[in-house]
Amino acid sequence: MLKFVNNKSSLTRLLNHKLFTSTLLFITLFQGTLPVKAQPQIIPFLPELRDTSSWLPQNSQEANITTCIRLDGLCLFNITYPKSKIAERVETINNRLDRITNLYFSQENPELEITQRGQENPRIYVTVGDETIQLLTIGNLDLQNEGIDAETKANNIIEQLREGLIEAKNERKLESLISRGLIAIGILGGAFIVNKLIIRKINRLKTSQESIGEERSDQPMSMLLTNRQHWNIKEVQYRLLQLAQAGIWIGSSLIIIGLFPYTRIAQIWLVSLLRIPARLGIVGVGTYLTIRLSYALIAKVTSVLMIRNLLDFQENQRLQLRINTVTVVFRSVVTIVLTGSGFLIGLSLIGVNTAPLLAGLGILGVGVSLASQNLIRDAINGFFIILEDQYAVGDVIQVQDFGGLVENINLRITQLRDPEGRLITIPNSEVKIVANHSSNWSRADLLIPVAYDADIDQVLHIVKDVAELMAKDRQWRHHIVDKPEILGVDNFEQRGLIIRVWIKTKPLKQWDVSREFRRRLKVEFDKQGLPLPVPQQKVWFTNDNMNNKDQNDHIVV
Repeated sequence: MLKFVNNKSSLTRLLNHKLFTSTLLFITLFQGTLPVKAQPQIIPFLPELRDTSSWLPQNSQEANITTCIRLDGLCLFNITYPKSKIAERVETINNRLDRITNLYFSQENPELEITQRGQENPRIYVTVGDETIQLLTIGNLDLQNEGIDAETKANNIIEQLREGLIEAKNERKLESLISRGLIAIGILGGAFIVNKLIIRKINRLKTSQESIGEERSDQPMSMLLTNRQHWNIKEVQYRLLQLAQAGIWIGSSLIIIGLFPYTRIAQIWLVSLLRIPARLGIVGVGTYLTIRLSYALIAKVTSVLMIRNLLDFQENQRLQLRINTVTVVFRSVVTIVLTGSGFLIGLSLIGVNTAPLLAGLGILGVGVSLASQNLIRDAINGFFIILEDQYAVGDVIQVQDFGGLVENINLRITQLRDPEGRLITIPNSEVKIVANHSSNWSRADLLIPVAYDADIDQVLHIVKDVAELMAKDRQWRHHIVDKPEILGVDNFEQRGLIIRVWIKTKPLKQWDVSREFRRRLKVEFDKQGLPLPVPQQKVWFTNDNMNNKDQNDHIVV
């Protein structure tokens, strides 16, 4: 018979418990299942065919499970039993342990004795005062799992049980509860301070992101890429701070719950409950942050390429538009790839075998491809639109009866904003014939009406002078890339002669140049006394009321 006295330091146990809590939180979040000790499977040979139990399929319910007997959430010792009966054995041991703890805690200074009876299958008995209770019997499975003999296993259980009962009684003392309460207050105070600092940093990041502003089509490409890079990096920092904020409060709460013996079991339950959501959340946040970092990396690489070829990019606005379009499409592809990878990683972390899933997705993909031929055509046509540079984000195009500014393009659709502000979405497979009004350069095509009775040579001279003066104007010469062409009289129409003028401009500047040229020409015509022609008609009529005389008159309207 063994007799034990309370001679352990409470401070040592408290430090060991804190270390245990941190280790338990880490292991529980990243450990998939309880360790399983399976019975060895022996491959049957021909001489053993008579023993059918060796080669028939084994019942999965007979797998052995190792679990922990806990007191106040702390593990006392492990037991191993078949899966189908493990719950019953754990419940029996826990009921006996509850009786022991109630007896031990209800007495002021009880005498505690823990003894071992038997050799092959030792039985552990606990005596509290005058009452003796059998806690458990050590079986062969308990010994096989740990690879030790019965005597060593019994001594380990006795020692761990003794320390656990003494520590549990000490933790319930008033001075221990007060000290742990002060520790909890300190943890909460530290969490509030750190949370306050994080909130300040988050507010500064929000202000910095707002200062970057939204992307505009008139921004220089270098500035656009720099803003994208900075915005995505700040977005990553912002989300990491939010994650740290959540981690501080969750971690502080779990630590505080684990400080007290009455609530420590809730810590184990919460960690077990949050294990799968925590894994999925970490994968989701990690995937999102990886996508944002990839966006910043794409912007950085593109910006470096532009710096190395700065002169070419400044002179070729078309190249800038194309790079902007390619980066947008590349970001979409990266998003799809990383999202799919994150989905598979999340499934694997919660114990789903992804190999059959991938095989099933391959078969499903064949069926989907047959049913989604329009989608495939959209993707193929979108790829060639980008590859051949038919148009890019920022171009003004006309597709059949729809036209406008290209706001978005990917492998599936093209989105236009028409002059009325409507957003028009066109599947890429429907883009067969496209008119691009801003590829490399544009042209202002001007038709100027002139009255029939005007001096045509004088009018041509005035038109030429106005065009040349505008091309030399400091405000407009940067938009006009070539000398204006006065083509001459292009047509005879009802309202008068039509003079055609071509002015070659930078992309998307033809409408601005046209409006300004018409304004200047109208001012010059007014100075020279040349009115613009108005529509007119000649109406002939016959007066039948005159005797023996026909008279034809006409009015000009």
